[in-house]
Amino acid sequence: MMDYAMMGNQLLNRISIDPKICFGKPCIKGHRIWVSLILDMLADGVKPEDILAEYPQLSEEDIFACIAYGAEMSRDRYVEIVPQKSA
Repeated sequence: MMDYAMMGNQLLNRISIDPKICFGKPCIKGHRIWVSLILDMLADGVKPEDILAEYPQLSEEDIFACIAYGAEMSRDRYVEIVPQKSA
């Protein structure tokens, strides 16, 4: 059985937060690419392979690290979602 928590922790080591870099926003370590940018691209339906083509300096693990960071953030914090009324 895989230990997903341990895998997630290893992935989170690929994320850095430095107040002197990108205004302290979470970035992929060693790059000035925001975690939120990668998550937005994935949410918009951009495939990981297309992200890697656009940002060849990244690896697949960097994309997984962004997802792991988003998952970790959602454990303690959430965004209020207002249900839409059906027509």
